[in-house]
Amino acid sequence: MSTTHLTMDSPLGLLAVAATVDGLTHVHMGVEEIPDHWGPERATPVLEAALEQLEAYFAGDLKDFDLPLAATGTDFQRRVWAELSRIPYGQTCSYMDVAIALGDRKAVRAVGLANGRNPIAIIVPCHRVIGADGKLTGYAGGLWRKERLLTLERGEPALFAL
Repeated sequence: MSTTHLTMDSPLGLLAVAATVDGLTHVHMGVEEIPDHWGPERATPVLEAALEQLEAYFAGDLKDFDLPLAATGTDFQRRVWAELSRIPYGQTCSYMDVAIALGDRKAVRAVGLANGRNPIAIIVPCHRVIGADGKLTGYAGGLWRKERLLTLERGEPALFAL
């Protein structure tokens, strides 16, 4: 399936979004190089909508994304990503909370791995998952980005700007 992409400047650095005709497949932060398999840089309705919604989110004007998603992953990963999408804007939960919501408290490590493999960062809000002790834990985009996203969602957009 053919993939296209677009990039945008953001308060988190350069973002790249990729999509197929089925929907958004990737949001990557701090992009230095676009993967070859993402295909050409070309606007599509899905990619244009994604950039519009991300800009509104960064401005503090959007809390819920409304985009078709087409990330590939295992059944378990997709279940975790669906659960992440249920975490309300401005709230956080622990990896254990997600495991319990999925019906298996022993899956906490697997939840952490699936969270870390989320290809649609920000839109599937893996940044809202924190350690059981309330501390920020690993984030593929870097902890400073996770902290900035949570700061934005706490209603402190002035602190969010670079």
